[in-house]
Amino acid sequence: MSSSPVGPAGTSAAAPTAPDPRLMSETRAPRSAGVAGILFSVLFAGSLLMASNRPPDGLSEAEFVAWYETNGLFSITIAALYLAPFAGIAFLWFIGVIRDRIGAREDRFLSTVFLGSGLLFVAMYWGAGAVLASLVAGNRFDAAPELNTRTLEVVRSLAFSFLFVLAARAAAVFMIVTSTIARRTAVFPRLLILAGYAIAVVMLFSLSFLQWIVLLFPAWVLVASVYILAAELRVRRASPAV
Repeated sequence: MSSSPVGPAGTSAAAPTAPDPRLMSETRAPRSAGVAGILFSVLFAGSLLMASNRPPDGLSEAEFVAWYETNGLFSITIAALYLAPFAGIAFLWFIGVIRDRIGAREDRFLSTVFLGSGLLFVAMYWGAGAVLASLVAGNRFDAAPELNTRTLEVVRSLAFSFLFVLAARAAAVFMIVTSTIARRTAVFPRLLILAGYAIAVVMLFSLSFLQWIVLLFPAWVLVASVYILAAELRVRRASPAV
């Protein structure tokens, strides 16, 4: 016959139960995902705007190089060496917390494409940043050759190919898979899911001609992150105080 622990007054004392880590994860994950998504959206848009800063038209080759040495290298330094790395880290955090929130409902096939496309996007994004950063890094060494218009244009073209062609396509796949997962698990509202599909299709087929469409991706992540934060706030308000 089993006996339960007896307290000082002769009553049985229930052993304290440890909080379920899965429940703790469910309460923390949405807020973490929301903050990380908002941080990524701001940093990514900022890095893109600064890296796309171009000199005015009609400059001679000497004036073109002088403009970059005076203004362009500073923008590239901020975009490639400061904003892009932290934007990528925030996006990786966003991926991890979204997967944690889905939990046991995760589909293996979709989760593989979700994770792969997200990692590929960050790799291509950082690749573009590394190419641009080579201008700044090379310019700091005495043995580096002087900047010229050909070098500047080749570096910018390569970096933009990484970003606007490759990274953007990976981001489009990420949005399609994320929207599909959200539709199956009811993580996002229907309008946000449909917007994700629409933006992804446009990014897949039109980005080579309309480069600034890539800003729709951080905008979508921003809206999704704000929705996650708002949903978490509603859950906290509705839950009884302990």
